Parts: sequence; structure tokens; C-alpha cells
Amino acid sequence: MIKRRLEESIRNSINKGKAILLVGPRQVGKTTLIKSMLAHDDYLFLDGDDPSVRESLTDVNTARLRQIIGRHSQVFIDEAQRIPQIGITLKLITDQIEGVQLWVSGSSAFELSDHTMEPLTGRKREYLLYPFSWSELEDHFGYMAMQQQLELRLRYGMYPEVVNSPGEEVMVLQELANSYLYKDVLAFGGIRKPQVLDKLLKALALQVGHEVSYNELAQLVGVDKNTVSTYIDLLEKSYVIFRLGSFSRNLRNEIKRGQKIYFYDNGIRNMLIGNFNDLDLRTDVGALWENFLVCERQKKQMYEGAITQSYFWRTVAQQEIDYIEEGHGEIKGYEFKWNTKAKIKKHLAFKQAYNAELSVVHRENFREFIS
Repeated sequence: MIKRRLEESIRNSINKGKAILLVGPRQVGKTTLIKSMLAHDDYLFLDGDDPSVRESLTDVNTARLRQIIGRHSQVFIDEAQRIPQIGITLKLITDQIEGVQLWVSGSSAFELSDHTMEPLTGRKREYLLYPFSWSELEDHFGYMAMQQQLELRLRYGMYPEVVNSPGEEVMVLQELANSYLYKDVLAFGGIRKPQVLDKLLKALALQVGHEVSYNELAQLVGVDKNTVSTYIDLLEKSYVIFRLGSFSRNLRNEIKRGQKIYFYDNGIRNMLIGNFNDLDLRTDVGALWENFLVCERQKKQMYEGAITQSYFWRTVAQQEIDYIEEGHGEIKGYEFKWNTKAKIKKHLAFKQAYNAELSVVHRENFREFIS
């Protein structure tokens, strides 16, 4: 089993009187991680996909919960978002049944958060699990093996089943895309036009690395701007995509409300556009490289608990810096270049206005940025 970076942080929360809530995309290993951490315990496993479990845990009182839990000191509720009013049930277990460590997993942020946010206020430790990170894979397979896999990971991504199914990556990604990209969004988001969602995802996949316009997307997919905004919000809450806003403070010609949209996984992005060609046959290597680096940086900062904000920077005159990070009173800018010999713009206006460092991330030094 490939060790996950979150494991140590989660272990520090065990038996502290808080429910441990693990969220994230489907098929990233949430259930596997929790079960591995409970492997030496006699724990109670309750699967929210099981109708009998849903019935038992809906509108339940404390006495009934005591009967269900029995003598177990560890209780794991998987796919908790499937259970109606699960937040109240989790609150009862946490508050009324002493000596029980509650573990909860879920894959729909918008649904699970709505059900647990208020009842579990002050009663939970929440963690977000991503697909494998570069650091996790390098720790497991070694530096040289991962250097050799770089192009594969840019093409096929980092989902556990994809990594563990060499030669079958496309088939696995097809199954992942068909199940997780739409299942939660359609089931919980109230979306009635899956074909519109499909068109929007493909449009976003083709615009990775570029500033997106909701008006242009609306025209492209044939819906209004508000519908595009709603769909993008749901896709972000279901961990398909994430947004990066534009950085702006005091330069008059900065773009102040722009957004870039990235995918949590390169493989899913490539699945949407139907392109798994070798990198030397592609025209979108820059977009793949940027999506990979921004996503891996997000994993790194999240797992380390870093208190930072992420942006991109662009001016009306089309000057642009791929990635800006602000934290601890410092502003740092990063340019992403697949070609190590590519020319780099100096961006003196940005550096002088913000007293910022500016670095280039390429194939020979990217580990410093994401590990």
C-alpha cells in the first residue's frame, strides 16, 4: 500500500473527542486509508450505500445508536452523504456516546457539508484527500522510477487505480469519468441537462492555463451565464475542478476579476478531450504541465497545513505570471516552462510593485516546488 501524507495528521486527531471527517473525490482511496488505519482495531463499519444502513441511521435516537454501536470504540461510516440528516446522527454519537472515535468519509462536498456543517461545528476534524501526490509516489517507488514516469503522469494522472493499472489507464479513466464526474453532481446538484455539463467540462478542459470567461462559456455550451456559474460551483464542490483568481492590489492595468480553472487530475482532463498522445505529438504540453504543477502545489500546501493564498497575475497588456502565492507576508511568483531553455520574461513591474520573488519551474527543478 502506498502511504498517504495525510495519515500522520489524522493520527494526531484520534481519540481527541472529535469526529474525523475525510472528504475528497471518488476513488482516491478514502475508504482504503481509513480501513488501513483501523486494521488492528475491532471497528464497526457502516456503509452509506447500503439501504439497510441508511434506514438504521436515519431519524435515530441515542438509545438505538447505543444498540447499533455496541461495544465498539471505533465506528467508520463510509459514504455518509447518502444518509439523510447524517449530521444530527453524527452529533448524537459524538456528544452522547463516550469512548467512541467516529470516522466519516464522503465524496460530495456540497452534500456532505450541508448535512454536517452546523451539527458538527466544533466537533470534527476535516481532511481532504486528493489523488496520489508526486511525493507519495516518489516515497513509494523511488526518485529514479518517478522521473521515468513523469510523462505518463502528465498523460494519465495520479488516481490510485490508474497508477496501479499500467497498460489499462485509458479503460480505468473511462470508468472513473463516467462514474465520478457525473454521479454526484447529477444526483445532488439538481442538474437536468447532463449533455450541457459534458460540453462545459470539455470546454474547460481545452482552456486549462487560460483565463476563462463565463459569458463565452455560456455562448459555447448554449446556456445562460448564471447556469454556467452554478455548474462550475457544483463541479468544484465535487472535486472535479478548482478555481484560481487573479491577483490585484494597486497596479492600474491589472485584470481584477479573472479566473483560471484547473482539474484535480490530468488524466481526467485528457479523458474529457480524448487525447492521450505522447507529449511530443501534442500542442497542449504547456497546459498539461501547468495543470500538473498547480494541482501538485495545492496538494502540498493542503497536506502541510500551509496558510497561503493562490492566484495568477495578468495585465491588460497581456503580461502574465502563471502562479502567485501569498503567505507569511511574502508574495512569490512562478512561471511554468516545460522547455528548460524557454525564454523568461522579467516582469519588472510586478517585482517592483510587490517586492516579490519570481522563479521558473521546469522539468529539472519541479520537485522543489511540489515536494
